[in-house]
Amino acid sequence: MRAIKQWFGLLFLTSAMLFAQAAMANDNFTRQDITFNSAGKKLVGWLYVPKGIKAGEKRPAIVMAHGWSAVKEMYLDDFAAKYSNGGFVVLVFDYRNFGDSEGEPRGHIDPNMQHEDYKNAITWATLQPMVDANRIGIWGSSYSGAHVMHMAAFDRRVKCAVAQVPLVNAVDNFRRLVRADYWGGLQAWLAADRAEEYTTGKVNYLPVVAEQGKPSALPTQDSYDWFIKTGQTRAPKWENRQTVRSLELALAYNPAASVHLISPTPFMMIVAENDVLTPTDLAIEAFGRAREPKQLVILPGGHFDAYVSGFQGASTPALNWFKQHLMK
Repeated sequence: MRAIKQWFGLLFLTSAMLFAQAAMANDNFTRQDITFNSAGKKLVGWLYVPKGIKAGEKRPAIVMAHGWSAVKEMYLDDFAAKYSNGGFVVLVFDYRNFGDSEGEPRGHIDPNMQHEDYKNAITWATLQPMVDANRIGIWGSSYSGAHVMHMAAFDRRVKCAVAQVPLVNAVDNFRRLVRADYWGGLQAWLAADRAEEYTTGKVNYLPVVAEQGKPSALPTQDSYDWFIKTGQTRAPKWENRQTVRSLELALAYNPAASVHLISPTPFMMIVAENDVLTPTDLAIEAFGRAREPKQLVILPGGHFDAYVSGFQGASTPALNWFKQHLMK
């Protein structure tokens, strides 16, 4: 019996290796590990380059980063591979303080710093010999979807933008996640944390996700299920912690306030029909205030389905949008 189990185990492993090799053989790109500088920190990412680029040829590029606390291994490789197979140079990176990138304190989420990291990623991408600096697209999901909205409104190097299941107004969003009778206590807790860090230098932490009923930054069951499973299976370097002050900084973030400034940059928003983390109606209301050219895509399912079961429904319209506006 033991020999039979070993034989089946070997057969499964061999089949898996052959399947992975076949999948890689079908890819029409190469991927390399890269680093670039952002505010004195070394950020780490991947650069996807389509095969067959001729000498002197320049391609459009897409710059991508992940959402709240997430790192590039949490399904961004799937999106980047699809876009690069579609003919784009793709840069995927981790923000400072996360993943393989430098930065302290670890797990600290500052939207302004992450904007700078996005800007520096765009700059680095435009300096690559195979990239057309006049055809830059950006893609973000969840919290980075918020960053895409902000960047597209103010950085005119961006020629096309896709925001997937984005946070659009942090206060409105968190009021959906925090009971009204807890709101005052949350404000007092954040004020106390700031005072403690100011007087002692101590950095306090909060879990990103936790079992229902326990404190966390993203207090929904689907958040817990996705982060824990994805961290275990795809991203062992992901840490289930963030600074408490990250919440204070997030509550001042309202990228939807400038959504009307994105135009004339082509803007696509992809929302999930039953999103309870970044509520569907908030996103659609913000999209309504964006100006043309724009396109709205509504996916079945919830927030995290866009990465897994809804991957094709999310990635295909985005790829087509980028092709429409960046391919010549």
